[in-house]
Amino acid sequence: MTDTSQHALWNGPAGEAWVEAQRILDQMFTPLATHLLDAIAPGTDAQVLDVGCGTGAVALAIAGRLGPEAHVTGVDISAPMLALARERAQRAGLAVDFIVADAQQHAFAPGSLDRIVSRFGVMFFDDPVQAFGQLQRAAKRGGVLQALAWRGPDENAFMTTAERAAAPWLSLPPRQPGAPGQFAFADQARVEQILRDSGWEDIELLPLDVVCRIERADLATYVSLLGPVGSALRNGDLVADVRTQVIDAVLRAFEPFVDGDSVTFTAACWDVRARAW
Repeated sequence: MTDTSQHALWNGPAGEAWVEAQRILDQMFTPLATHLLDAIAPGTDAQVLDVGCGTGAVALAIAGRLGPEAHVTGVDISAPMLALARERAQRAGLAVDFIVADAQQHAFAPGSLDRIVSRFGVMFFDDPVQAFGQLQRAAKRGGVLQALAWRGPDENAFMTTAERAAAPWLSLPPRQPGAPGQFAFADQARVEQILRDSGWEDIELLPLDVVCRIERADLATYVSLLGPVGSALRNGDLVADVRTQVIDAVLRAFEPFVDGDSVTFTAACWDVRARAW
């Protein structure tokens, strides 16, 4: 069964926010897209799937690297984000297929994929064993899975700064360990078990620490749009002066990450790797 809460979230305010923040997020996560790209030999005729592809940055980069002989597909539950991804592909002259679907349920062609990649797109399944089982069955024999996922919130202070700073004003839902969401894959042993249970082999979770940055001028927009605080700030019930106080407090809290005209932090991730046999 499709997770209706995730469907509603990513086809509503969260998806719309990611569309609006596309430029900022692409800049922020460029080093992670590059990390996935560097693992793929250029000029091959590979069949590649980007899971949770969002507005298309990784899928488009892979298509550009591999050339017209390859077949790159992006899948995401968010129609608004994929609408932008298709526009970007058309502008770039890249033949990338984008499918609005829940990868947990979608009937991918069995044994068709050489490589499955994801940049922060695999942590939102309500049944991850089912989801990764679907992906494993879609992979060719010897097909590769490489997915980037966040490690724990304790190692990613930047990603939790806004909610800590906003706590005096906002009643935000607590993060539940292992629940679908940003830090669902924090527990290494749990992720390894998910992959084993879904049929993957040669499983590795490698720590990956990558320096990411955005422009200082974009920080207020980032805070106002994304994450639990961004969601609360987009709520029309929040009175204007409280909203202003929250934004001011959050921007002050980010000051340790400001370096000149940039905001810089280290993304503490897992580089999740496995193979289908």
